Amino acid sequence: MAHTHAHTHGPAPDVPVRSTARLILLGALGVVAVLTVVGVVAFWPSHTPHPSGDTSYAAPGVTFPRATVTKVEKACPENYGGGEGATCGKIGVRVTQGAGKGQTADITVPPEVFTSGLSKGDTVELVRTPGKSGAAAELSYFTIHRSGSLWILFAVFLLVVVAVARLRGLLAVVGLGFGALVLVKFMLPALLTGESGTGVALTGSAAIMFVVLYLAHGPSLRTSAALAGTLGGVGVTAIVALLTIHHGHLTGVTDESGAILSTFAGNVSFQGLLTCAVIVAGLGVLNDVTITQASAVWELRAAGDDMGRRELFTSAMRIGRDHIASTIYTIVFAYAGTALMVLLLLYYYERPFLQLLSTEDIAEEITRTLASAIGLVLAVPITTAIAVACVAGPRQVRRSRGSHAG
Repeated sequence: MAHTHAHTHGPAPDVPVRSTARLILLGALGVVAVLTVVGVVAFWPSHTPHPSGDTSYAAPGVTFPRATVTKVEKACPENYGGGEGATCGKIGVRVTQGAGKGQTADITVPPEVFTSGLSKGDTVELVRTPGKSGAAAELSYFTIHRSGSLWILFAVFLLVVVAVARLRGLLAVVGLGFGALVLVKFMLPALLTGESGTGVALTGSAAIMFVVLYLAHGPSLRTSAALAGTLGGVGVTAIVALLTIHHGHLTGVTDESGAILSTFAGNVSFQGLLTCAVIVAGLGVLNDVTITQASAVWELRAAGDDMGRRELFTSAMRIGRDHIASTIYTIVFAYAGTALMVLLLLYYYERPFLQLLSTEDIAEEITRTLASAIGLVLAVPITTAIAVACVAGPRQVRRSRGSHAG
């Protein structure tokens, strides 16, 4: 199925707009901007959230030094770790940074570490436990040090974006950084202090979208129409998520991480946290489809002087339907990819498939997928209608072009 994108990468076509519609749209966005600021102030955590219990990652005296792999034994085919004196399932390491620098040891590693391609010269992080009664400290495997490869990947990503999209791509990356800042500095602390998950999500999402859209696509009425459509889609997603989570009795706690968090952060509403997760998860896709629809309306109006508003809406929606079909695939397969291990595990359960759908893990993923998809689908006609209402009709377009020609 075709995936039609109508993003405009240069200046928007010179299309006359309706002054009344422009005032209404910008006025409405101004109200939303004020409400967003009020929301940030209201939900801003009054104190730094602290856990109710001990969250120490390790026992006192335990450190995490960095070491270089000096040798790699073969993986043990059956016996995990090989046991005492085994010559398989182990690697040799020499501590290069942190406590115990220069210390060497042979340590056991999980079988999957061998299959990942660990080799001599790689860097690993260890757990160094102080010995009892003056005994030497013990070293054990913690993880492979991956920050170097991740930084390389980020540098390649940045290089590719700037090389292909140039300034607009760079601005998009800056907007992404702003979104991360809002998430870390506002949304996470607010959620940990017990603020409404829905309120925090709507406020943070609006703040992110205001900055990201205008930064990446420039301040224009076309961008404003896309922003209004995005906010409409976010609102629809929030409503669907709230109703589904409430009526489906979803708890928001599906794994060990949720259980651990519940012991440290007693104020957190996990149903609110799930609602927030559903809303935030759909932001990127919403941004994509709304910008496409607004651009499509502007381009169609620039190309068709005689096109009435109904015809303009219908033509833009043909583009939107193609985009909806392809983007729904994106959402579904993206969630399927993140839940692949759960799906593989459930494949072995001897229970009817329809019964498995009601389990907490699967039900949450279905809720995330379908709530985001509903918001996405409805954002297309919302954005299209707003954009069509903003651009001038065929008579005004011809009059405007006639005056320019004269």
